[in-house]
Amino acid sequence: MTGLYLERILPAVQARLEERKRRQPLHELESRLESARLRFARPSFTEALQRPGISLIAEVKRRSPSKGPIHPELDVASLVRSYGRGGARAISVLTEEDHFGGGLADLERAAAVSPLPILRKDFVIDEYQIVEAAIHGASAVLLIAALLPGDRARVLSDVATGLALDVLLEVHNEDELDRALAVTNAVIGINNRDLRTFDVSLAVTGRLMDRLPSGRIVVSESGIWTRDDLALLEGLGVDAVLVGESLLRSPNVERATAELLSLSMRAELPLRVENGET
Repeated sequence: MTGLYLERILPAVQARLEERKRRQPLHELESRLESARLRFARPSFTEALQRPGISLIAEVKRRSPSKGPIHPELDVASLVRSYGRGGARAISVLTEEDHFGGGLADLERAAAVSPLPILRKDFVIDEYQIVEAAIHGASAVLLIAALLPGDRARVLSDVATGLALDVLLEVHNEDELDRALAVTNAVIGINNRDLRTFDVSLAVTGRLMDRLPSGRIVVSESGIWTRDDLALLEGLGVDAVLVGESLLRSPNVERATAELLSLSMRAELPLRVENGET
């Protein structure tokens, strides 16, 4: 079972994917790769996360299945520029249409106006979606371990690497992490959200960090709202955080981004549960 959250979304993702394949088969899509390389400068997602201090991946998202509308009228260009001025080091763009209100046009617009690396965040289950990401300007793609049985995560990660895309491989628990660690060319993303209950706790990152070998780049996702949250995660050894809702709901996104990154480090900070979504 992949959890109710994913089971509700996947049928729409698969249906739209099959329709796009019918309109433009994979070999025709691949013929556009060279022109896309000339159109977009694609900076390294992985290198952005390796810079000193904790890196922020700021998200472009209009709505979510659990929270409904978050920022339905957002302007992609204005938003990603605000994120960049506020200190974000990478941008995540939700491209799923039916439940998040995104699309490949959002990805392409973000890549066209921002010098930052862009992550395509979607429910990637097929090579076709990775080629789409490359064509529309992404520097990296999200893969979700819960969606990819057997060696599918490794296979798709290799496809991405072959297209000069980095991979953020997302896990939710110990079993998924053990499988993800075998994919040596991926950044590990730890999602603090339980896909069955929607509960969020930064303790998930704390627990899974103990199982990670040194040297793996780690991103913590979901439930990150404050400077204290960032301080806690940086203290655990996390390289980057992915944040959406707490910034998107702010009346001044640039200021909220800058304030979130103005870390106020303390020696010890308690783990706590948040019900927000990134």
